[in-house]
Amino acid sequence: MNTTRPLSRRTFLQTSVAGYATLQFLPGGILGLNGQTSANGRLNLAGVGIGGQGAGDISQFPNDNIVALCDVDDSYAAKSFQKFPEARRWRDYRQMLDEQKDIDGVIIATPDHLHAFVAMHAMRLGKHVYCEKPLTHSVWEAQQLPQAARRFKVVTQMGNQGQATDATRRLCELIWHEAIGPVREVNVWTDRPSNGLFGEYWPQGVERPKETTEVPDTLAWDLWLGPAPARPYHSAYVPFRWRGWWDFGTGALGDIGCHAFDPVFRALKLGDPVSVEASSTRVNTETFPLSSQVTFHFAARDGSPDPRNEFARGLSGADAGAVAMPALKLVWTDGGIRPPRPSELPDGVELGASGHLLRGERGIIVPVKTAERGRIEWRVFPEERRKEADAIPNSIRRTTNAYQEWSDACKGGPKPGSNFDWAGPLTETVLLGNVALRRELREELTGKKLLWDSANRRFANSDKANGFLRREYRAGWTL
Repeated sequence: MNTTRPLSRRTFLQTSVAGYATLQFLPGGILGLNGQTSANGRLNLAGVGIGGQGAGDISQFPNDNIVALCDVDDSYAAKSFQKFPEARRWRDYRQMLDEQKDIDGVIIATPDHLHAFVAMHAMRLGKHVYCEKPLTHSVWEAQQLPQAARRFKVVTQMGNQGQATDATRRLCELIWHEAIGPVREVNVWTDRPSNGLFGEYWPQGVERPKETTEVPDTLAWDLWLGPAPARPYHSAYVPFRWRGWWDFGTGALGDIGCHAFDPVFRALKLGDPVSVEASSTRVNTETFPLSSQVTFHFAARDGSPDPRNEFARGLSGADAGAVAMPALKLVWTDGGIRPPRPSELPDGVELGASGHLLRGERGIIVPVKTAERGRIEWRVFPEERRKEADAIPNSIRRTTNAYQEWSDACKGGPKPGSNFDWAGPLTETVLLGNVALRRELREELTGKKLLWDSANRRFANSDKANGFLRREYRAGWTL
């Protein structure tokens, strides 16, 4: 169900945050589903959407068993089927989950429009869930999944793998110890969907194909569509090209936002925005625009650590982020648009094709490739503040990687860093930006910004925008 892309998520993470830390922790117990002991201390895992990113995901659990594989495209999933010949094969995830009783956890890497459906079905049956980003296709779905995870008492993790790295923790340490003083503005940008290292990532700014083509024998097109509105098959949608279509994907912001926003949200203790506004190139009702800018405003935060952020657990004072923070503006741009070059940045230091820029009262933080380590890490500028920043100690517990976090947590270990209580609200904010990009709202939003009512989970000043918080499902599909 999922797809490959020219530049992998792992490659993106290496160009925006540093590599994985190696400090490993031991789980508190070797427990399986519903607290029962798993054979040999191993989980029985199922993969849903195993052709692209999913193929890599299911290969990250060498200490567990892959017992079931599900994909609607036999050809696209062939390599995964060959790699795990003992796993039972399925086309319909609903049949797999209902009929195969030995599954402890489910790894989901379908197109975005199916994430919530597979995750919800699995959680209702008491299965632990690892779901790729963005967690859901709509804002309403992002609100439902955390509630279900708590209700069914399952272990969850969203696949924004960078949250498990040393670099994300290091950014928290720098900000919480006020390495650049109060931060009031952040820029986050990406070159997607175009101008990528290998050309276009996926098409946007295009209309629906008028011609029809025959469905490949290897593809169950109706199952691929799932809850999305019915339309004829066309190679313009699969494989992977689905990401730019409103019905199936979430565009560049949905693709990268959950990766790129995560370290910023943790370090700056961001929750719900107070407003969202957007501008873009030409946009239609079929695909996302070629490039866009989305601006989120957040209220000031007090000195209380964010209780949803597992990084702060067990810490106190500045080590836990107990520092008040002013109101903040976060500006997202995609399609290759970068922010103006800051004056603090020395000649020769580049703003990459994708990146971050945090502006504080006493300096800036950007990710920089270090010659001595050959990787990207957060760097404080101007140079005279570097020594003071480098002296800030590592106080946050390091981990292995996002996959091991989830596996260990399923066996009784610490709660994963991107569990749905964290990932749901993060995804919700990202997808609010997509609402602001809707063509149907374009004229209305030239005169105002969308005001978010966090208490009621709706926009306070636009009923029309509220209509895009939730999508209609095709007949026969309910969440």
